[in-house]
Amino acid sequence: MLEIRNVHKSFGKNEILKGVDLTIDKGDVVVIIGPSGSGKTTFLRCINFLEKADQGEASFGDIQVDLHSATKKQIHQIRQKVAFVFQNYNLFHNKTALENVTEGLIIGRKVSKTKAEDIGKKALNKVGLSEKYNSYPSELSGGQQQRVGIARAVALNPDIILFDEPTSALDPELVGEVLNVMKDIANEGTTMLVVTHEMSFAQNVANRVLFMDGGVVVEEGTPKDIFSKPKKERTKQFLKRILAEDYTYYI
Repeated sequence: MLEIRNVHKSFGKNEILKGVDLTIDKGDVVVIIGPSGSGKTTFLRCINFLEKADQGEASFGDIQVDLHSATKKQIHQIRQKVAFVFQNYNLFHNKTALENVTEGLIIGRKVSKTKAEDIGKKALNKVGLSEKYNSYPSELSGGQQQRVGIARAVALNPDIILFDEPTSALDPELVGEVLNVMKDIANEGTTMLVVTHEMSFAQNVANRVLFMDGGVVVEEGTPKDIFSKPKKERTKQFLKRILAEDYTYYI
């Protein structure tokens, strides 16, 4: 469904991505882990053209594009297939939860307001916010705001949802509610590409895990492969540091 090849991206003289490849099939939940600065978020943003790659190709179903020189029409076509959940929510503060969810449908997809509201309410119900349609972001917790962001993505009915560290801006006690919603969506068969530091989500929900470091994919495999028997020494070092004393349990 989605095939990405040889993605390169630099900011000035700082080379962030050094030839990243990725293939995702329909229904996959692929999680990218790795240290800060490894290029995970930049890679995600290049896929959705929030950053322009210096080099790379992508195939989205029957759409093939050059990630550096894609036309506005091609970018629009791809964004019709891809939804993005930001780590800092990116909600309109002067709009209600329902209005935040329907905005993309009405403006971007030209859906009627009545139909958009029906879709938006169903999406908010799905993430457990049926009583918050008319609440503004300032009236919601961080976890609730992120769930609005997820509902906004779900409402678009995309082929794939990209999640950029969706729990990193949350207080620790709010992380679980967002991860549970993501797990429910994954269990419904939604195709997902997730950048996260939440190792439990990677182990329990993903069907494939990629470990990135230094702008490349160091290792990839099933969660069992990566967490129980990593092949690369750099992967082992990262997991040992992240999982600390629990690491002996996974190996």
